[in-house]
Amino acid sequence: METQVLGLSVDSKDCLRAWGESLGGITYPLLSDFWPHGGVAQQYGVLRSEGYSERALFIIDKKGIIRYVDVHDIGEQPDNEVLFGELAKIEPQLAQAWSAKAVAAAQAMAPAVRPEADVIMYCTSWCPGCKRARIWLKDKGIPFVEIDITKDRAAAGRVRGYANGNETTPCFDIKGTIILNFDLPKVEKALGLS
Repeated sequence: METQVLGLSVDSKDCLRAWGESLGGITYPLLSDFWPHGGVAQQYGVLRSEGYSERALFIIDKKGIIRYVDVHDIGEQPDNEVLFGELAKIEPQLAQAWSAKAVAAAQAMAPAVRPEADVIMYCTSWCPGCKRARIWLKDKGIPFVEIDITKDRAAAGRVRGYANGNETTPCFDIKGTIILNFDLPKVEKALGLS
């Protein structure tokens, strides 16, 4: 697709650099809205009075027209499928071709062998759902193998194969049953707890 992803934060350049490095690198440019503090976020209506911004997604077309706005609380992770759907409305032919390529690439990268464990949680260190799932599994005394997809790119490829080309976390493999996100009823069912 003819799309450019940009990350914008009210943090300083040094903070953004450190954050990107802590995740093992970011594949898109990160822009600092530090000075004047939150000036861009304020213009887009997503700067909180406390001085930080909401998690917001904006799709801006080639003419500079805002075509889509999605604002979440800072702790929530936006749904990539919704975003890809909105992009497809703008460029349907390119979106379809990109999606097919992404799925094929993810499936080619994903090795056939899964780690030896009944419960595998593919995660990242920063994902709120991963943090909740980790606590829940430990509280229930359920043994699990945790794989950080930012450090294990083969595992990231496996997740993209499960999640239609997306790196959705947490992603569970419970005795061969794949569950995307921390969907507690599905996790409990797969574990035989419900």
